[in-house]
Amino acid sequence: MIYFVGAGPGDPELITIKGAKLLQEADVVIYTGSLVNPKILNYCKPGAEIYNSATMTREEILAVMRRAHLKQLTVVRLHTGDPALYGAIQEQMDALMSQDIPFKVVPGVSSFLAAAAAIPHELTLPGVTQTVILTRLEGRTPVPEQEKLRELARHQCTMCIFLSVHQIEQVVEELLAGGYSPQTPVLVIEKVSWPEERLLRGTLADIAEQVKNAGITRTALVLVGDVFNSSYQLSRLYDPHFDHSYRNSRK
Repeated sequence: MIYFVGAGPGDPELITIKGAKLLQEADVVIYTGSLVNPKILNYCKPGAEIYNSATMTREEILAVMRRAHLKQLTVVRLHTGDPALYGAIQEQMDALMSQDIPFKVVPGVSSFLAAAAAIPHELTLPGVTQTVILTRLEGRTPVPEQEKLRELARHQCTMCIFLSVHQIEQVVEELLAGGYSPQTPVLVIEKVSWPEERLLRGTLADIAEQVKNAGITRTALVLVGDVFNSSYQLSRLYDPHFDHSYRNSRK
């Protein structure tokens, strides 16, 4: 069996128990060396074949999987965060399906969730926003016109922007054009959950300069929204006057 496993955002302990167990059992491990913390490989058993996909092409990765499958070996394809987000796994899964090679996906902790924990702050608050948009600025990978940052910004909800910190000035320009005010809170988290994690707090008016002065150019998330500096309503779930299926109102 081939397993696509989410390695989590960086901290080796933020991989799931299931993911760690699979690493311990795997005969072959292909990991995203440009992003995955190499300390996670300490879970691997002695003698496991380990490949760094940062230096490999898609065809080379699939060839390793095919050879392992023919030898009836267990393979872990280790992706950073959760493989469903910007993981480029669909093309790998489609190729395996076309050759009747079985696989499963094991989810992981996404970096945007680790970022919320690092701040720490809830991404949705009653009376402020109930929506989180996960997106990126257009780069080498284009985005549909209706998904341009300025279009998504019109929703005025919490936004978690991946793979875009190297273009922070353009990010700010797009968000302002979409309707966020210059005083909208922005947080930039570099290498979240790693020992060298850095957190910048600012607004759309000053965050670009902060990022430039800090020399942050990659491996960072940009979180934006009024949720990070706004009054909010208390949850009705724990309100003593609110009935639900587990508790009667205490009037």
